[in-house]
Amino acid sequence: MSEEKRSMEAQQVGGQDVELIPFALIADAGEAKSLAFMALNEAKQGNFEACDDYMKQSDEAYLRAHNTQTEILVKEANGEHMPVNVMLVHAQDHLMTSNLARELIRELIELYRVRNA
Repeated sequence: MSEEKRSMEAQQVGGQDVELIPFALIADAGEAKSLAFMALNEAKQGNFEACDDYMKQSDEAYLRAHNTQTEILVKEANGEHMPVNVMLVHAQDHLMTSNLARELIRELIELYRVRNA
């Protein structure tokens, strides 16, 4: 593969321009975290059906972000370097904190389920 073609392909991840990847990660990770907090609010009120629906939506948003991150990692492993800038680091921060919040929220939801059983 020519260096020029490899360079052009490396400018896209999941059909998105490299410059837009951090914004997609931030948006999807933020949506996942927000939906998880909405689920927690429903659990506090004992509305576990709505809670489960929000967590399902949260899972879908998180999966989009995770798949974008995985595609970046696979490209890097295949020698297609993506420039790392402050926005990408910030996006990775959002993804990590979203994942942590979602894990803790799942535990809290289970406590609410036990309490309301």
